[in-house]
Amino acid sequence: MEIPSRVATISSYLGVAGLLAVVLGPLGIQAGVVPAFAGFVVFAFGGLVCGLLALVLGSIGLWRTRAAAGREGRGRALRGALCGVAILAIVANAASAGRGLPRINDITTNPDDPPLFVHAGQLPGNEGRDLAYPGASFADQQRAGYPDLATIRIEVSLPDAFQRSVTAAEALGWEVTYSDPPGGVLEATQTSRIFRFVDDISVRLRADGEATLIDVRSKSRVGQGDLGANAKRIRAFREKITAP
Repeated sequence: MEIPSRVATISSYLGVAGLLAVVLGPLGIQAGVVPAFAGFVVFAFGGLVCGLLALVLGSIGLWRTRAAAGREGRGRALRGALCGVAILAIVANAASAGRGLPRINDITTNPDDPPLFVHAGQLPGNEGRDLAYPGASFADQQRAGYPDLATIRIEVSLPDAFQRSVTAAEALGWEVTYSDPPGGVLEATQTSRIFRFVDDISVRLRADGEATLIDVRSKSRVGQGDLGANAKRIRAFREKITAP
């Protein structure tokens, strides 16, 4: 009678636990059962730890359940190893968007004079948060990581540019939270689809003769990096606002 391999069994359990983590983390957020950051931790770190252990122990289990070893459980070891590979691939794919990008989460078209947040500090979730731009270190990293971002200039008057900005924001799925047409300030939030992270956005418009200069700032509420999400948002706005 073959002796069961404990390592193979543990790897199988860990593989299943890891798959549950990468599924239940986002589902818990969508259902409103867990906060966004907690669900993300379950997905990323719970899945990563379980997946890595499942792969390592599954590989050991495959060795220990080889034909010459006389131990039972090769199927469980294989299940654990394959689950580990799948989990690591899912987590790595989610993180791949940030490869090579700086670990910053406050991006603007004008690091030398970024738009301020006028109303965002009054929104739920922002109470007591410092919404000031982080300063020179962020600015230097942004210039290196996102050299294409710069002040947007469009050949329309400020009132027309403001209306275009509102239209672009709404088309992109932003929720407008503050609007000051005379002052040329528009603020909004956008919530990510899967993990429900909320980012704050400020758009500042200034007249430049008959044209308008537009600066945008997008800031994440949680995390140290943003996987390029804020820069992507600014580029999408730029594309909308400059479209013929």
